Amino acid sequence: MNNPWSKAGSLTLLAGLSLASSSCPSLLAAASTPELPSSAKPNILFILADDAGYGDFGCYGQKTIQTPNIDHFAQEGVRFLQFYAGAPVCAPSRNALMTGQHTGHTQFRGNAKINLRPEDTTVAEVLKQAGYATGLVGKWGLGSEGSSGTPTKKGFDFFYGYVDQTHAHNYYPTFLVRNDMREPLRNVVPDEGPYGQGVATVKVDYSDDFILAEGLKFMDEHKNGPFFLYYASTLPHANDENKVNGSEIPSYGQYAQTIWPEPEKGYAAMITRFDDDVGKLLAKLDDLGVANNTLVIITSDNGAQEEGEHSAAFFNSSGILHGIKRDVYEGGFREPFLARWPDHIAPATVSNQVSYFPDFMATAADLAGVKVPDKTDGISFLPTLLGQPQKQHDYLYWEFYETGTKQAVRMGDWKAIRIPMITGPIQLYNLNADPGELHDVAADHPDLVVKAAADMKEAHVPSLNFVAPGEH
Repeated sequence: MNNPWSKAGSLTLLAGLSLASSSCPSLLAAASTPELPSSAKPNILFILADDAGYGDFGCYGQKTIQTPNIDHFAQEGVRFLQFYAGAPVCAPSRNALMTGQHTGHTQFRGNAKINLRPEDTTVAEVLKQAGYATGLVGKWGLGSEGSSGTPTKKGFDFFYGYVDQTHAHNYYPTFLVRNDMREPLRNVVPDEGPYGQGVATVKVDYSDDFILAEGLKFMDEHKNGPFFLYYASTLPHANDENKVNGSEIPSYGQYAQTIWPEPEKGYAAMITRFDDDVGKLLAKLDDLGVANNTLVIITSDNGAQEEGEHSAAFFNSSGILHGIKRDVYEGGFREPFLARWPDHIAPATVSNQVSYFPDFMATAADLAGVKVPDKTDGISFLPTLLGQPQKQHDYLYWEFYETGTKQAVRMGDWKAIRIPMITGPIQLYNLNADPGELHDVAADHPDLVVKAAADMKEAHVPSLNFVAPGEH
């Protein structure tokens, strides 16, 4: 749909060292674009895990799985406590990240096979126009091969990895894609599906090795900058075609001798391998001498998964939150989110700024010194990174079309959920007092229920691809 929409509202900056209240009675004028130093535009390295939960990293409370590189990274920059993905599954979440649109406006509202259109503007296109070299390695999931939605048609100078998100289930595929061409690997997948998915019987080439190598090479080739590297790891997503143990990894490493079930050994090893990859990416920045002029972000695309026989409860992957992947409760899409930019972001800081994936477009445009595209829903969180006053959302919005239909809206400290969307009753939670969403207090706050319903109505634009209850 091409309907315009608007966003408004500005509250004071939310910051603190714990999960504190996000409401404040005072108001600020809308924060202007921050003044950045006159030095070169910063490189941007955006590292995205696939299905890592809020509690899967040590700096977010994980007690068992080891993530030393990410935990050290948290001491070098800022750790957000209230940052959200774009959706509780990968395709709509990644679309929100790339286009700056929430799921009430974008065509991606579930994990259907949809292609980005020529008129859909991505972060990569914006940064490319600003003089950035743009690269994506890993998982795309926003367009099929040969369509209008491939990475090379949506602003990326270079792509290597999985175009299709179902293909990305298989860590030992028969091919990966370089730009728009398939490159064969030495694995054998006897029952390969139409998108290249399946379970390999001959396992030689582990895809993560190749993806990491290409990411390091891209930074090496563009060390003079500015560059934008979207490092979209497939770890720790399960191979959903492997119903016995979907945690596919060459070695369980330090977890091999535990008495855990095999899928849990694999899951822990995949999280730690992701952490190892992060360490190698950060070391490359140091080796190239560009770490001080690179904004690095680490996050995940949605909440903790329960696939391939893995249990999210085994490692308490959702932490203090309720829900997992595909839920619109907090565990479905509140994510670990860390950022480092030496001499700009204060080290060892923690923020309660409430932001989400649609905000990345506006932030990237701020960093590049260019205009934000029309019809986006984000607000730049660059002021928060720089320790400056921050404009706020009136509300954050999600709608989701899998396992039924669902809506969620966050309004300050309050979170409202409606299942099914449009026609169902509204649940209401105070996230400051009840971050685990254990107590529905809708009956006690009818005024907030009315406001939530109005926000949901305002945010929802009918979709040609997904039909909500009562729509035709």
